[in-house]
Amino acid sequence: MQANSRPVSSNQHHLHPRLAEVVRRHLQTTHRGAMAAYNIQAYRRLSTALSATPRPIVLDSFCGTGHSTAALAKRHPDHLIVGVDKSAKRLAKHSRSVNDNYLLLQADCEDIWTLLVGDGLRPDYHYMLYPNPWPKAAHLQRRIHGHPSFPLLLALGGTLELRSNWQIYVEEFGCAMHLAGHRGCVLRVANTGSDLSLFEQKYRNSGHELWSYTARVMP
Repeated sequence: MQANSRPVSSNQHHLHPRLAEVVRRHLQTTHRGAMAAYNIQAYRRLSTALSATPRPIVLDSFCGTGHSTAALAKRHPDHLIVGVDKSAKRLAKHSRSVNDNYLLLQADCEDIWTLLVGDGLRPDYHYMLYPNPWPKAAHLQRRIHGHPSFPLLLALGGTLELRSNWQIYVEEFGCAMHLAGHRGCVLRVANTGSDLSLFEQKYRNSGHELWSYTARVMP
């Protein structure tokens, strides 16, 4: 992948001033939205896979082309890795590997989260690798930690890892987690020579600093 990615440009240069207000409001409400039929169908594929071979799961939310999902399948060989992305176009770019312990779903992450929580299924690990940062200050509530579905993320639990090439985004997520009563750690992502996603590879080759937040969440 060519190293031609520009750093995140934003009119927000610090943590959003309304972060605490928005997060606390969402923590006090229940996210309810119309469940799309294609999300239910995608979840049935997951249920079928687990019924055929029961095993713990790893979530790769906002997985894009599924490159990260295949990489995580090698990292967690005893789990079913579930990559979820709403874009059929991105998922169509995936080149299937020989690993049989991962599944790619075209679906909205918040609906899959809702269905997992409803069935009492909890991932051992939950990765969110380079989601859309929505860098405009006006778009706070489109970010994971500013969205009404944030409590579902907490209800899923597991070991969370979020990565981004925008430090403010990761720090905001960490503050939101702290407001929800969970402590984690913000760190630079080390260059191990093995990037988890194509975005990570592109950003690193473009000279960006990469950041992560990790925490163990008990629902």
